[in-house]
Amino acid sequence: MRDLDPVTLAVLKGRLEQIADEMDATLYRSAFNPIIAEARDASHGLFHPLTGATLVQGSTGLPIFVGTMAFAVKAVIDKIATDAEAGDGGLPKNPVGQGDTWIFNDPYLAGTHLNDFRLVRPFFWNGDLFCWLASAGHWLDIGGNVPGNFNARATETFQEGVRIPPVRLATGGRMHQDILDILAANTRTAQSNFGDLSGQINALDLGEKRLSDLLSEYGGDVVRATFDIFTARAEALMRDEIRALPDGSYSFDDFLDNDGIIDVPLTIAVDMIIAGDRLVLDFSRSSPACAGPLNIARSTAIACCYVGLKHIFPDVPANAGCLAPIEFIIPDTSLLAVEAPRPVGGYTETILRVIGVLFGAMAQAAPQLATAAPFGTINALSMAGTAQGRRWVMFSFFGGGLGGNPQSDGLNHGNNPISMASMPPVEIFEAAYPVMFTQWALRPDSGGAGAHRGGLGAIYEIEALDKGGADVFLLGERGRFAPFGVAGGGPASLNRFTWRDTHGTHEPPLASKVTDVHIAQGERIRLETPGGGGYGDPLTRAPDRVARDARLGYISKEEARDHYGVALREDGAVEAAATHALRAARRASIS
Repeated sequence: MRDLDPVTLAVLKGRLEQIADEMDATLYRSAFNPIIAEARDASHGLFHPLTGATLVQGSTGLPIFVGTMAFAVKAVIDKIATDAEAGDGGLPKNPVGQGDTWIFNDPYLAGTHLNDFRLVRPFFWNGDLFCWLASAGHWLDIGGNVPGNFNARATETFQEGVRIPPVRLATGGRMHQDILDILAANTRTAQSNFGDLSGQINALDLGEKRLSDLLSEYGGDVVRATFDIFTARAEALMRDEIRALPDGSYSFDDFLDNDGIIDVPLTIAVDMIIAGDRLVLDFSRSSPACAGPLNIARSTAIACCYVGLKHIFPDVPANAGCLAPIEFIIPDTSLLAVEAPRPVGGYTETILRVIGVLFGAMAQAAPQLATAAPFGTINALSMAGTAQGRRWVMFSFFGGGLGGNPQSDGLNHGNNPISMASMPPVEIFEAAYPVMFTQWALRPDSGGAGAHRGGLGAIYEIEALDKGGADVFLLGERGRFAPFGVAGGGPASLNRFTWRDTHGTHEPPLASKVTDVHIAQGERIRLETPGGGGYGDPLTRAPDRVARDARLGYISKEEARDHYGVALREDGAVEAAATHALRAARRASIS
């Protein structure tokens, strides 16, 4: 491996990461779909020419994509190799050239779900394949039974949308119209999807230009050496982090409400084994593949472990080298390693539980690194209808509380740890779709109690404005199993979804999943999201901090008394004597 001086290495690190960041920004600014343009459900990066391994990722891309993109690039590399061996039915072999671009959304090859389209393009320097550039973005709709594609009742992938294998979208920079026609024919939102596709192509074009400029300045050998150093350092840093943990086996289990078809909980369980600088993550005790869409592919499971470990060890860079010291044991029969046609549209709920059990196991091994469970559901909500003769589909994920941690309370109304994304502003929703948000507020008493309190969830209430009303679809979780606390912290509140019509207020029979609801003009749906779990013994939280939470409306006086042992007067001040007595009685009952 060629040595580089620290200054040159630091400059190149910044320049390479800036390329990925600019690719991200290009797509955010040009996408038609608010989930990309506003919520930033996308990612870009540079990948190894032979293995597809991650070399560089941007700082703003969706973390779960950071983990899965290497599998996407490897899928294209394998596809090219297969085509070359086959010779395409006796025709001349089709080599890879500058400007060639592949597109696909197959979740069993690249992870996540059908809405996430990957574009992969080779980058050449002095006639040689130097690396791959790749883009991932969440398209608004790709057919299937449910607008927006979060079909909680899907029992096979064909009910979730169209599945595109790796196909060549462009050759030498020239687009293949037949592929564009297939994509346009399999969506309710063709204009939006084409705008997102164009934005992804623009991002790849910019990445090529910026990388060419960099190589012209430093040369291919120096930049290749930089990639090698990144990979070696990521591995070394991860080994150091693992070596600092106490050797042993640590286990943690959590649950999904149900699979949307059969009302039985699903287990997500990990046995984490630490031995020197090696880490084994064994998911053998998790539930087998399920009937509904809560399955994930093996590539997705590995990617979300990567995201969870990155939260635990934030100083380790986003590079494939960090996975070298880690062994994954995921049985082929598990819901964490399915193949087609098992449905995977609700993958977000399952990967959040995988990340959560990693947090739970780590809390046993190293409480100083642990965080309590985040709210643990994206609450994938779609509303759809026809207004003024045109189909409309509104999709979004929704915020909740993050878990308390050794340093601080959890974040109120944040996004889950799989995401750098944020919810689109209410003004965007109301301008684009015939809906009105009649409430958007923090949810009191929703965070888990703790020395460091869990963050608060939120309340969203949405009214249908068009005379045709709206069809409503929800794929969520945490309706029956609350986000857990750690190190003595308490659990957060449960997820709750209701809708009101002329017959009254209704709740889903499966707690967190809905596919057959229609609300009329003027009727409303209501979503109350969970908070995060608490960290540490609530009885050690300073009474004045509890009083401040009550003044801000984060918790009620009843919550202060029942969970924190703090008595508050009518004016919000702490009653010192009563508080002392409450806490003493609570500690005595625990002991």
